Amino acid sequence: MTVSTRIDDAGFVPASRILSIGVSQILRIGARAQGMKRDGAPIIILGAGEPDFDTPDNVKQAACNAIQRGETKYTALDGTPELKRAIREKFRRENDLDYAVDEITVAAGAKQILFNAMMATVNCGDEVIIPTPAWTSYADIVAIAEGSPIFVACEAEAGFRLRGNQLEAAITPRTKWLILNSPSNPSGAAYGEADYRPLIEVLLRHPHVRLLVDDMYEHIVYDSFRFVTPVALEPRLKARSLTVNGVSKAYAMTGWRIGYAGGSRELVKAMAVVQSQSTSCPSSVSQAAAVEALSGPQDFLTERTESFRRRRDLTVDGLNAIEGIDCRKPEGAFYTFAGCADLIGKSTPAGGRIETDSDFCDYLLEEAGVAVVPGTAFGLSPFFRISYATSEGELREAIQRISAACARLA
Repeated sequence: MTVSTRIDDAGFVPASRILSIGVSQILRIGARAQGMKRDGAPIIILGAGEPDFDTPDNVKQAACNAIQRGETKYTALDGTPELKRAIREKFRRENDLDYAVDEITVAAGAKQILFNAMMATVNCGDEVIIPTPAWTSYADIVAIAEGSPIFVACEAEAGFRLRGNQLEAAITPRTKWLILNSPSNPSGAAYGEADYRPLIEVLLRHPHVRLLVDDMYEHIVYDSFRFVTPVALEPRLKARSLTVNGVSKAYAMTGWRIGYAGGSRELVKAMAVVQSQSTSCPSSVSQAAAVEALSGPQDFLTERTESFRRRRDLTVDGLNAIEGIDCRKPEGAFYTFAGCADLIGKSTPAGGRIETDSDFCDYLLEEAGVAVVPGTAFGLSPFFRISYATSEGELREAIQRISAACARLA
């Protein structure tokens, strides 16, 4: 969906920078499914990238305590000293990274961190390499900053991961950033050390290219996979990298809106300029809660990850049992990104035809009452994304419905 250029009765014409950008397809699908649900349809929504767990009690209590202490005023522009110290310790403890307090920035969600970084660094025509499938906001944020998203398709056969030769071929003199996300939304694919090393070698040969790594799902990894972040593997990248994270996924704090990052002093200072003229400081209460999230007990993370692993296995096994669907087992996050190429060209019971993965997802919503997101939204088709951050009972029911709907295709 793009913004219309039609002049309305009040003479409004949208700015050219947003003409090619629309509201997220994920949000549109969710809104449609919610509308059907409100009308009484038994819809199962597997589109939202949000944990179904509650924010931990100790974190909620920390927020209540902050309110009682009167910590409800403006804070320092890009994060309280207490939260920056907690983030610094988190980076040291979990990632073997040493960022000084003035090399850390805090914003109202990781999305704002990304927005600040692009607005602070990207000039008109600068290129940003985005391996696909990728979270939908990356490209749109680059476009708002008047940069050029450069998409590099990463196929299922390569584990949906970018390879060194692909990166080398995509770099030009105008390349400003490479964005990497591990574990990935939407594929759940994760980069281990062996996957990062070839990319690091390419980046070292091209010192004008910056690296933005989105580690939001770092705590949600499965089996024997070992999470690692690139700057910890190669300190020479530190001066031109931005390591992004937040509390939304691991701590089930999506609505608290706290994201953070570590980068060079110069970059962090430039990002603060952008933030100063947009949202200013993040919520004071949310920052107090984030201090407790990062500094308090972490043992619950193992239990929640194990729950997600069971759901992953249930979903992957169920999808692979359906004729025409092929689903890779992801290393992390709480998404599957399944292929539906063998269903393209089939006919629906109503006489329609499945021409694209979007058609397939529309069919599942209308025929099976299951809302999922097409791969085209993430830059790679024909696939569809399921978020398995819901109950095992709902997942089983959804898989049964998808299986039955696929069986009715001719």
